Amino acid sequence: QVRLVESGGGLVQPGGSLRLSCAGTRIIFSRYTMGWYRQAPGKQRELVAAITGGGSTNYADSVKGRFAVSRDNDNNTVHLQMNSLKPEDTAAYYCNARNSFYDYWGRGSQVTVSS
Repeated sequence: QVRLVESGGGLVQPGGSLRLSCAGTRIIFSRYTMGWYRQAPGKQRELVAAITGGGSTNYADSVKGRFAVSRDNDNNTVHLQMNSLKPEDTAAYYCNARNSFYDYWGRGSQVTVSS
């Protein structure tokens, strides 16, 4: 059974940084586009950042220049470095692995940006 497990969330002050990680088991990461999504209370889940198997990236406009996604296919992990965090970044962050055949989700990691 494929598992994606997020880690690294928590409480941080505005302007601070966090690094989320997603570790996968029973999945070959290189065959998937890996994405980070977030969902704030009362809002729809939205794409934050994604990285293809070849390393191409795309970001939501709201996080460009502040967040960076990276992947380590050898270790089946993907990371999201989040800098200059804002209160509006507060949400549950989810890891996603997707290709033409499969779509897997982690259970999420809470990020709270507050003073």
